[in-house]
Amino acid sequence: MATHNWMIYGANGYTGHLLAAEAQRQGLTPILAGRNPAAVHALGSLLGLECRVFDLQQHERACEALADVAVLAHCAGPFSSTSAPMLDACLASACHYLDITGEIAVFEAAHARDSQARLQGVVVCPGAGFDVIPSDCLAACLHQALPDASHLALGFDSASSLSPGTAKTSVEGLQFGGKVRRAGIITDVPLGYQRRSINFGRGEKSAVSIPWGDVATAYYSTGIGNIEVYLPAPPALTIGMRLLDPLRPLLGRPRVQQGLKRLLGKRVRGPDQASRERQRTWLWGEVHNAAGEHKTARLQTANGYDVTVHGTLMAVRHLLAYSGRGGYFTPSQLLGERCVEQLPGSGKIVIT
Repeated sequence: MATHNWMIYGANGYTGHLLAAEAQRQGLTPILAGRNPAAVHALGSLLGLECRVFDLQQHERACEALADVAVLAHCAGPFSSTSAPMLDACLASACHYLDITGEIAVFEAAHARDSQARLQGVVVCPGAGFDVIPSDCLAACLHQALPDASHLALGFDSASSLSPGTAKTSVEGLQFGGKVRRAGIITDVPLGYQRRSINFGRGEKSAVSIPWGDVATAYYSTGIGNIEVYLPAPPALTIGMRLLDPLRPLLGRPRVQQGLKRLLGKRVRGPDQASRERQRTWLWGEVHNAAGEHKTARLQTANGYDVTVHGTLMAVRHLLAYSGRGGYFTPSQLLGERCVEQLPGSGKIVIT
């Protein structure tokens, strides 16, 4: 497509607003979009940027809005509802697709569009933020260090608070329980399924397995068939997760979901700039092979929301100058296995 236009959809949300403001600060000129006219135009007036308003459920209108757009940065969750119609519009409009999802089902659904994206010459790269750029880079580097690895574990440690969108997505995920990959297959497991002690980079901590996006994406980046992802959690919380597991059908009921989301919408605001500057992130990864050889990787980055903003902008710049094939990509496949090291506040991946 002979255009350098790019768009942020969901620009009026917490992360979309951060992305739009940083893009404008860097001299980029995204088109701001969403379905809320007042909120989108208010942000456009504040930043001096063009605005477009459309609902993803109106396919023809979405295609019309994307007709002259080369790259779309999709920031409007929950992606379980919004990713598929946005992908439909991007593929129909020959527009490269990025998003900031962390949802396993969304990654899998995007990967299922690989053949269609190749035919259309469209890049589909979900997870172009903290979910999952840093951990995907760790996975790819660990695979390079131990090419015959059969097992991969990843994890991160951060004190950062959540944005409203992330919190609501987490509530949606409760009903689906835990997820790991076993022999190449994503497998349902109980909440709080695995526990272990991990040094993420600032001392040993009790940790628990979580259904993080890398259970999907790291397999496509590495081919490793057994994958788990961990988050620090005190033993009492882990026990609470196991006790909560039988209640998952109740947590999935529409009224319960709506009530929890309303509560979060009133109480969750997302970290301010000062908090983001304080709340850095430590990432860890480990692989081993059938012979018992191990490799460990560690990385320190800026706050997850800052990683998301700068990671998405890195991907946008890359795709605006892109001339390669279309198809599904993980971040490390599209941008390189050490691309995270280019982001502000990120250190080097260290493998031992």
